[in-house]
Amino acid sequence: MSRPDATLDTFGLLCPVPIMKTSSMIMDMVSGQVLEILADDEQILEDMPAWCKSMGHELLQVDEVGGEFRLLVRKGN
Repeated sequence: MSRPDATLDTFGLLCPVPIMKTSSMIMDMVSGQVLEILADDEQILEDMPAWCKSMGHELLQVDEVGGEFRLLVRKGN
């Protein structure tokens, strides 16, 4: 498991806000760093893989516990 360099809490936010906040936060990160995203909107399970693929980032991990999601994204080049 990768240790995150930063964490983004998007609990209570609905699509597309978690992706928008992820995009904004990852811009300030260095290539190779890992962002942890915490969410409770299950739409993120579809949106995040598609966003990562289109933006050149790597979705490392997705965990779910009780309707809460933890995703790890490594910033691409």
